[in-house]
Amino acid sequence: QVQLVESGGGLVQAGGSLRLSCAASGRIFSINVMAWYRQGPGKQRELVATITNGDLTNYADSVKGRFTISRERNTVYLQMNSLKPEDTAVYYCNADVKSRSLYPTYNYWGQGTQVTVSS
Repeated sequence: QVQLVESGGGLVQAGGSLRLSCAASGRIFSINVMAWYRQGPGKQRELVATITNGDLTNYADSVKGRFTISRERNTVYLQMNSLKPEDTAVYYCNADVKSRSLYPTYNYWGQGTQVTVSS
């Protein structure tokens, strides 16, 4: 089994910064794509950023230039700068994990961490 555990959420004023972390543990052979999603109050879950095992990144237009996704082995980070009240959401970590070399890839979610940006 694989677990994703997020940390780093909290309350911050507009214009401030936060850094989220997500550590994957358990039976892991390889992880291809790791990603951050978020779900704001009354909104659908949306993709924030992705990073491949080759460090190729992709961002939602709403966070480009403000957020940076990075990765170190089985941990993914999200550096969030110039935060806005509309960034308030529960942020979820997501990963495509292969537990053994000949096994298929499965998708896993973390439990989420709350980010609140006050105006």
